[in-house]
Amino acid sequence: MARRTEQTGEAYLDTSAFIAFLDKSDSYHQTFKRLFAAPPALTTSALVIAEGHAWFLRRYDRRRAAQFLSFIDALPALAVQSFDADELSKVRRLLAAFGDQDLTLADAHGLAIMKDRRNPVCWSTDWHLSLTGVALAIRH
Repeated sequence: MARRTEQTGEAYLDTSAFIAFLDKSDSYHQTFKRLFAAPPALTTSALVIAEGHAWFLRRYDRRRAAQFLSFIDALPALAVQSFDADELSKVRRLLAAFGDQDLTLADAHGLAIMKDRRNPVCWSTDWHLSLTGVALAIRH
C-alpha cells in the first residue's frame, strides 16, 4: 500500500474515526473506509483507544471490543501518545482555554497532541477537534 505521508503529513485519529470505519452502520463509514484505504502516518491518544474500546464494549460486546483492539494493533505505523502527568498539565491548560466548550479529556488530549506534533489534519466527526485550527478530514 502506498503511503501518502509526504503529501498529507501525519493525521490525528479521534475515536469517531475508528468508530465510523469499523461500524458499517455509521453515516461516515464510507468516508473513513476511503481514508483508511491509503492512510498517511497516523497518531492517536491512549485515551482515544480507551474510549473506543469502551464504546464497542458498551454498544456491542466483549468480542467487538477485542476486535477494535486487534485493529489498533494491526495498523501500520500508528503512533499512540501516552497520557501521563505532563500530558495532563497540557490538557488542563487547553480545558481552561476552551472553558466554554464541552471537551472531554480525550478531546483536549487530542488538541494537545495535534499542537505538539503539528498535525495538519484530524480524522474526526467531532467539530471540537478543529478548535485550534486543524482541518477535519470531513466537512460539516
